Amino acid sequence: MTTQETFLVGDARIIKVPELALDTVDAAQLFPEDDLKQLMSDASHWGERSYDFENGLLRQSIHAWVIQTPTHTVLVDTATGNDKLRPTAPLFHQLKEPFLARLQAIGVSPEAVDFVLLTHLHADHVGWNTRLQGERWVPTFPNARYVFSEREYSYNLALSRERGAVARIQRQAGIGTPRRQPLDGVFEDSVMPVVEAGLDQRIEIDNTLIEGFRFHSTPGHSIDHASISVTSRGETALFWGDVMHHPLQFRRPETNSVYCEFPKAARQSRHKAMQLAAELDALVFTTHFGDSSVGKVSRQTHGFDWQFIQGSRP
Repeated sequence: MTTQETFLVGDARIIKVPELALDTVDAAQLFPEDDLKQLMSDASHWGERSYDFENGLLRQSIHAWVIQTPTHTVLVDTATGNDKLRPTAPLFHQLKEPFLARLQAIGVSPEAVDFVLLTHLHADHVGWNTRLQGERWVPTFPNARYVFSEREYSYNLALSRERGAVARIQRQAGIGTPRRQPLDGVFEDSVMPVVEAGLDQRIEIDNTLIEGFRFHSTPGHSIDHASISVTSRGETALFWGDVMHHPLQFRRPETNSVYCEFPKAARQSRHKAMQLAAELDALVFTTHFGDSSVGKVSRQTHGFDWQFIQGSRP
Protein backbone atom coordinates (compact mmCIF):
# COMPACT_ATOMS: atom_id res chain seq x y z
CA MET A 1 0.00 0.00 0.00
CA THR A 2 1.32 3.41 -0.99
CA THR A 3 2.43 5.54 1.94
CA GLN A 4 0.77 8.86 2.55
CA GLU A 5 1.95 11.67 0.29
CA THR A 6 1.79 15.34 1.26
CA PHE A 7 1.33 18.37 -0.99
CA LEU A 8 1.39 22.09 -0.13
CA VAL A 9 -0.96 24.56 -1.80
CA GLY A 10 -0.56 27.98 -0.24
CA ASP A 11 -1.25 27.51 3.47
CA ALA A 12 -3.12 24.26 2.86
CA ARG A 13 -1.43 20.94 3.58
CA ILE A 14 -3.02 18.12 1.56
CA ILE A 15 -2.40 14.47 2.38
CA LYS A 16 -3.39 11.35 0.47
CA VAL A 17 -4.91 8.64 2.66
CA PRO A 18 -4.97 5.36 0.70
CA GLU A 19 -7.63 2.72 1.06
CA LEU A 20 -7.30 0.28 -1.88
CA ALA A 21 -4.67 -0.24 -4.56
CA LEU A 22 -6.32 -1.50 -7.75
CA ASP A 23 -3.51 -3.09 -9.74
CA THR A 24 -5.44 -5.52 -11.95
CA VAL A 25 -8.02 -3.36 -13.73
CA ASP A 26 -9.18 -4.69 -17.10
CA ALA A 27 -9.39 -1.76 -19.54
CA ALA A 28 -12.10 -3.52 -21.54
CA GLN A 29 -14.31 -3.64 -18.46
CA LEU A 30 -13.57 -0.11 -17.28
CA PHE A 31 -13.93 1.46 -20.73
CA PRO A 32 -16.16 -0.97 -22.65
CA GLU A 33 -17.20 1.45 -25.39
CA ASP A 34 -13.71 2.20 -26.68
CA ASP A 35 -11.21 0.43 -28.90
CA LEU A 36 -9.17 -1.85 -26.64
CA LYS A 37 -6.03 -1.87 -28.80
CA GLN A 38 -5.89 1.91 -28.92
CA LEU A 39 -6.68 2.18 -25.22
CA MET A 40 -3.78 -0.04 -24.28
CA SER A 41 -1.44 1.84 -26.58
CA ASP A 42 -2.42 5.06 -24.82
CA ALA A 43 -2.22 3.47 -21.36
CA SER A 44 1.40 2.43 -21.86
CA HIS A 45 2.37 6.10 -22.19
CA TRP A 46 1.84 6.65 -18.46
CA GLY A 47 4.45 4.29 -17.08
CA GLU A 48 4.48 1.31 -14.77
CA ARG A 49 2.77 3.07 -11.85
CA SER A 50 -0.32 3.50 -14.05
CA TYR A 51 -0.01 0.44 -16.27
CA ASP A 52 1.06 -3.17 -15.72
CA PHE A 53 3.11 -3.79 -18.86
CA GLU A 54 3.58 -7.51 -18.21
CA ASN A 55 -0.11 -8.33 -17.85
CA GLY A 56 -1.68 -5.49 -19.84
CA LEU A 57 -3.74 -4.20 -16.92
CA LEU A 58 -4.43 -0.71 -15.62
CA ARG A 59 -3.41 0.48 -12.16
CA GLN A 60 -5.82 2.61 -10.17
CA SER A 61 -6.35 3.66 -6.58
CA ILE A 62 -9.11 4.44 -4.11
CA HIS A 63 -8.20 6.98 -1.45
CA ALA A 64 -9.36 10.09 0.36
CA TRP A 65 -7.76 13.52 0.71
CA VAL A 66 -7.19 15.37 3.97
CA ILE A 67 -6.84 19.14 3.74
CA GLN A 68 -5.38 20.92 6.75
CA THR A 69 -5.71 24.70 6.71
CA PRO A 70 -4.80 27.10 9.52
CA THR A 71 -8.43 26.91 10.68
CA HIS A 72 -9.97 23.61 9.54
CA THR A 73 -9.39 19.93 8.94
CA VAL A 74 -11.31 18.84 5.86
CA LEU A 75 -11.83 15.44 4.25
CA VAL A 76 -12.66 15.24 0.53
CA ASP A 77 -14.61 12.05 -0.19
CA THR A 78 -14.44 9.07 2.14
CA ALA A 79 -13.51 6.05 0.00
CA THR A 80 -15.37 2.73 0.31
CA GLY A 81 -15.67 1.93 4.00
CA ASN A 82 -15.57 -1.27 6.03
CA ASP A 83 -18.30 -3.86 6.57
CA LYS A 84 -20.53 -2.51 3.80
CA LEU A 85 -22.72 -5.11 2.09
CA ARG A 86 -21.98 -4.81 -1.63
CA PRO A 87 -22.69 -8.31 -3.03
CA THR A 88 -22.96 -7.04 -6.60
CA ALA A 89 -19.59 -5.25 -6.32
CA PRO A 90 -17.18 -7.81 -4.78
CA LEU A 91 -14.30 -5.33 -4.72
CA PHE A 92 -16.25 -3.22 -2.20
CA HIS A 93 -17.96 -6.02 -0.28
CA GLN A 94 -17.39 -6.23 3.49
CA LEU A 95 -13.94 -4.69 3.49
CA LYS A 96 -11.64 -4.75 6.52
CA GLU A 97 -9.17 -2.01 5.66
CA PRO A 98 -7.12 0.00 8.23
CA PHE A 99 -8.23 3.32 6.77
CA LEU A 100 -8.89 4.98 10.12
CA ALA A 101 -5.49 3.82 11.37
CA ARG A 102 -3.92 5.48 8.34
CA LEU A 103 -5.84 8.64 9.18
CA GLN A 104 -4.60 8.48 12.77
CA ALA A 105 -1.05 7.95 11.49
CA ILE A 106 -1.06 11.46 10.02
CA GLY A 107 -2.38 12.90 13.26
CA VAL A 108 -6.06 13.14 12.34
CA SER A 109 -8.64 11.50 14.59
CA PRO A 110 -12.24 11.14 13.37
CA GLU A 111 -13.29 13.68 16.01
CA ALA A 112 -10.86 16.27 14.61
CA VAL A 113 -12.49 16.48 11.16
CA ASP A 114 -14.48 19.71 10.73
CA PHE A 115 -15.92 19.17 7.24
CA VAL A 116 -16.46 16.21 4.94
CA LEU A 117 -16.89 17.44 1.36
CA LEU A 118 -18.40 14.94 -1.06
CA THR A 119 -17.99 15.25 -4.82
CA HIS A 120 -20.88 12.80 -5.29
CA LEU A 121 -22.64 9.95 -3.54
CA HIS A 122 -21.20 6.81 -5.15
CA ALA A 123 -20.09 3.83 -3.06
CA ASP A 124 -16.35 4.48 -3.23
CA HIS A 125 -16.71 8.14 -2.24
CA VAL A 126 -19.04 7.96 0.77
CA GLY A 127 -18.20 4.66 2.46
CA TRP A 128 -16.32 6.01 5.47
CA ASN A 129 -19.10 8.53 6.10
CA THR A 130 -20.29 5.87 8.53
CA ARG A 131 -18.98 2.93 10.51
CA LEU A 132 -20.71 -0.07 12.01
CA GLN A 133 -21.39 0.23 15.75
CA GLY A 134 -23.06 -2.93 16.95
CA GLU A 135 -25.81 -3.34 14.38
CA ARG A 136 -26.15 0.37 13.54
CA TRP A 137 -24.42 2.63 11.07
CA VAL A 138 -23.21 5.78 12.81
CA PRO A 139 -21.31 8.82 11.48
CA THR A 140 -17.56 8.22 11.52
CA PHE A 141 -16.79 11.93 11.92
CA PRO A 142 -19.16 13.05 14.69
CA ASN A 143 -18.06 16.70 14.81
CA ALA A 144 -18.02 17.29 11.06
CA ARG A 145 -20.48 18.89 8.70
CA TYR A 146 -20.99 16.58 5.73
CA VAL A 147 -21.46 18.78 2.67
CA PHE A 148 -22.94 17.50 -0.58
CA SER A 149 -25.31 18.36 -3.41
CA GLU A 150 -29.01 18.77 -2.71
CA ARG A 151 -29.82 17.28 -6.13
CA GLU A 152 -27.54 14.27 -5.54
CA TYR A 153 -29.34 13.69 -2.26
CA SER A 154 -32.84 14.12 -3.70
CA TYR A 155 -32.12 11.80 -6.62
CA ASN A 156 -30.69 9.05 -4.44
CA LEU A 157 -33.53 9.46 -1.96
CA ALA A 158 -36.00 9.06 -4.81
CA LEU A 159 -34.24 5.95 -6.11
CA SER A 160 -34.32 4.51 -2.60
CA ARG A 161 -37.73 5.52 -1.33
CA GLU A 162 -39.73 7.69 -3.73
CA ARG A 163 -39.46 6.12 -7.18
CA GLY A 164 -42.21 8.37 -8.52
CA ALA A 165 -39.93 11.40 -8.18
CA VAL A 166 -37.02 9.97 -10.18
CA ALA A 167 -38.17 11.10 -13.64
CA ARG A 168 -38.95 14.60 -12.38
CA ILE A 169 -35.49 15.04 -10.88
CA GLN A 170 -33.88 13.74 -14.07
CA ARG A 171 -35.85 16.29 -16.10
CA GLN A 172 -34.81 19.09 -13.76
CA ALA A 173 -31.17 18.10 -14.11
CA GLY A 174 -31.48 18.38 -17.88
CA ILE A 175 -28.60 16.03 -18.71
CA GLY A 176 -30.48 13.20 -20.38
CA THR A 177 -31.43 9.67 -19.43
CA PRO A 178 -29.01 7.64 -17.31
CA ARG A 179 -27.58 4.39 -18.59
CA ARG A 180 -27.07 3.05 -15.07
CA GLN A 181 -28.03 3.79 -11.47
CA PRO A 182 -26.00 4.09 -8.27
CA LEU A 183 -25.20 0.90 -6.39
CA ASP A 184 -27.99 -0.39 -4.17
CA GLY A 185 -27.65 0.06 -0.42
CA VAL A 186 -25.09 2.86 -0.46
CA PHE A 187 -27.54 5.65 0.25
CA GLU A 188 -29.10 3.72 3.12
CA ASP A 189 -25.91 2.80 4.97
CA SER A 190 -23.58 5.69 4.11
CA VAL A 191 -25.74 8.79 3.61
CA MET A 192 -29.00 8.49 5.55
CA PRO A 193 -27.32 7.88 8.95
CA VAL A 194 -25.51 11.20 8.50
CA VAL A 195 -28.78 12.96 7.63
CA GLU A 196 -30.61 11.34 10.53
CA ALA A 197 -27.85 12.54 12.87
CA GLY A 198 -28.34 16.11 11.62
CA LEU A 199 -24.76 16.40 10.36
CA ASP A 200 -25.55 17.02 6.69
CA GLN A 201 -25.37 20.34 4.87
CA ARG A 202 -26.92 20.09 1.42
CA ILE A 203 -26.04 22.77 -1.09
CA GLU A 204 -26.59 23.97 -4.61
CA ILE A 205 -23.45 23.35 -6.67
CA ASP A 206 -21.36 26.30 -7.93
CA ASN A 207 -21.27 27.52 -4.37
CA THR A 208 -18.65 28.77 -1.93
CA LEU A 209 -19.20 27.24 1.49
CA ILE A 210 -16.00 27.71 3.47
CA GLU A 211 -13.62 30.56 2.74
CA GLY A 212 -11.34 29.43 -0.06
CA PHE A 213 -13.39 26.33 -0.94
CA ARG A 214 -15.74 26.17 -3.93
CA PHE A 215 -17.94 23.48 -5.49
CA HIS A 216 -17.91 23.48 -9.32
CA SER A 217 -20.62 21.77 -11.35
CA THR A 218 -19.26 18.78 -13.34
CA PRO A 219 -22.30 16.51 -13.77
CA GLY A 220 -22.44 13.34 -15.81
CA HIS A 221 -20.58 10.73 -13.83
CA SER A 222 -23.48 11.22 -11.44
CA ILE A 223 -26.50 13.47 -11.66
CA ASP A 224 -24.90 16.43 -9.85
CA HIS A 225 -21.23 15.51 -9.56
CA ALA A 226 -19.01 18.36 -8.38
CA SER A 227 -15.34 19.19 -8.49
CA ILE A 228 -14.00 21.14 -5.53
CA SER A 229 -11.37 23.88 -5.57
CA VAL A 230 -9.31 25.17 -2.67
CA THR A 231 -7.49 28.48 -3.07
CA SER A 232 -4.82 29.72 -0.66
CA ARG A 233 -2.32 32.55 -1.13
CA GLY A 234 -2.90 32.62 -4.87
CA GLU A 235 -2.47 28.87 -5.39
CA THR A 236 -5.27 26.44 -6.25
CA ALA A 237 -5.93 22.77 -5.63
CA LEU A 238 -8.69 21.16 -7.68
CA PHE A 239 -10.30 17.91 -6.57
CA TRP A 240 -11.78 16.18 -9.58
CA GLY A 241 -13.77 13.37 -8.00
CA ASP A 242 -14.64 11.05 -10.89
CA VAL A 243 -14.28 13.41 -13.83
CA MET A 244 -11.61 10.96 -15.00
CA HIS A 245 -10.68 7.44 -13.93
CA HIS A 246 -7.28 6.98 -15.58
CA PRO A 247 -4.82 9.36 -17.27
CA LEU A 248 -5.28 7.57 -20.60
CA GLN A 249 -8.47 9.64 -20.90
CA PHE A 250 -6.30 12.68 -21.65
CA ARG A 251 -5.47 11.02 -24.97
CA ARG A 252 -9.10 9.97 -25.43
CA PRO A 253 -11.28 12.48 -23.54
CA GLU A 254 -14.47 11.23 -25.18
CA THR A 255 -13.99 7.90 -23.39
CA ASN A 256 -16.37 7.37 -20.48
CA SER A 257 -15.92 4.78 -17.79
CA VAL A 258 -18.55 2.11 -17.37
CA TYR A 259 -19.58 3.88 -14.14
CA CYS A 260 -20.59 7.19 -15.75
CA GLU A 261 -24.36 7.46 -15.43
CA PHE A 262 -25.04 10.26 -17.94
CA PRO A 263 -22.57 9.78 -20.82
CA LYS A 264 -23.00 13.00 -22.82
CA ALA A 265 -22.79 15.22 -19.75
CA ALA A 266 -19.78 13.28 -18.45
CA ARG A 267 -17.86 14.04 -21.65
CA GLN A 268 -18.78 17.72 -21.47
CA SER A 269 -17.73 17.95 -17.83
CA ARG A 270 -14.43 16.23 -18.57
CA HIS A 271 -13.55 18.96 -21.07
CA LYS A 272 -14.77 21.63 -18.65
CA ALA A 273 -12.63 20.24 -15.82
CA MET A 274 -9.50 20.08 -17.97
CA GLN A 275 -10.05 23.65 -19.13
CA LEU A 276 -10.64 24.87 -15.57
CA ALA A 277 -7.51 23.12 -14.30
CA ALA A 278 -5.38 24.68 -17.04
CA GLU A 279 -6.86 28.16 -16.57
CA LEU A 280 -6.30 28.08 -12.81
CA ASP A 281 -2.87 26.44 -13.13
CA ALA A 282 -4.28 24.17 -10.43
CA LEU A 283 -2.68 21.20 -8.78
CA VAL A 284 -5.24 18.50 -9.59
CA PHE A 285 -6.12 15.78 -7.09
CA THR A 286 -7.82 12.72 -8.54
CA THR A 287 -9.59 9.85 -6.82
CA HIS A 288 -8.68 6.89 -9.01
CA PHE A 289 -5.42 7.63 -10.81
CA GLY A 290 -2.55 5.49 -9.64
CA ASP A 291 0.96 6.83 -9.06
CA SER A 292 0.76 9.96 -6.85
CA SER A 293 -2.83 10.60 -8.06
CA VAL A 294 -1.84 14.29 -8.40
CA GLY A 295 -0.72 16.32 -11.37
CA LYS A 296 -0.89 19.38 -13.59
CA VAL A 297 -2.99 19.88 -16.72
CA SER A 298 -1.53 21.78 -19.66
CA ARG A 299 -2.92 22.88 -23.00
CA GLN A 300 -1.45 21.18 -26.05
CA THR A 301 -2.17 21.42 -29.77
CA HIS A 302 -4.16 18.18 -29.54
CA GLY A 303 -6.12 19.29 -26.47
CA PHE A 304 -4.81 18.79 -22.94
CA ASP A 305 -2.07 16.76 -21.33
CA TRP A 306 -1.26 15.48 -17.83
CA GLN A 307 1.94 15.40 -15.83
CA PHE A 308 2.13 13.57 -12.52
CA ILE A 309 3.49 15.56 -9.56
CA GLN A 310 5.04 13.69 -6.65
CA GLY A 311 4.38 14.69 -3.07
CA SER A 312 6.66 14.41 -0.08
CA ARG A 313 6.66 11.24 2.00
CA PRO A 314 7.33 10.83 5.73
